[in-house]
Amino acid sequence: MTIKNAEFICSAAKKNQYPSEGPVEIAFAGRSNVGKSSLINLLTGRRKLAKVSQNPGKTRTINFFNIDDSWRIVDLPGYGYAKVSKAESESWGKMMEDYLENRESLKSVVQLVDCRHEPTAQDVQMLEYLRYYNLAHIVVATKADKLSKNELNKNLAMIKKTLQLGDEKLLAVSALKKTGVDILLDEIGRLING
Repeated sequence: MTIKNAEFICSAAKKNQYPSEGPVEIAFAGRSNVGKSSLINLLTGRRKLAKVSQNPGKTRTINFFNIDDSWRIVDLPGYGYAKVSKAESESWGKMMEDYLENRESLKSVVQLVDCRHEPTAQDVQMLEYLRYYNLAHIVVATKADKLSKNELNKNLAMIKKTLQLGDEKLLAVSALKKTGVDILLDEIGRLING
């Protein structure tokens, strides 16, 4: 699958701010600083579509993007960022739950984990949440360029074990070196059409 056109639709903190239900939505979730914005920009071929920040925790709303007038990418707030207040962190959690549990257009979630580190308790919790609500998902290990091939293979095995992936998909990508992106796009294409 190739993305020809991508544009920002809106940012939403509440349900009444979402765009109307309709096109299939693929949501991207992951810890702050996992490379979500960089990956969305790479997938869409637009360098500044999703805002990339040096300061983790910048995405504080749910951001909707129109893709080829046929489906949407939804950028969820990053979780697990220590420098936000407990109240703010809880409100993000509520906002994400509201979207994930009630959005009819949501087709699948792409959960991002950093391939350099063992998945955090919050990564595990997020995946358990997706399984509990029976939401289709793919796990993507980002920043694959930061490791040698041997280290990457070792870490992917560790990620599979920690997340107890079994038959679930685990893909390794690098936004910097642009590797793994075509495979991810093909997987997303299958999800949209499947």
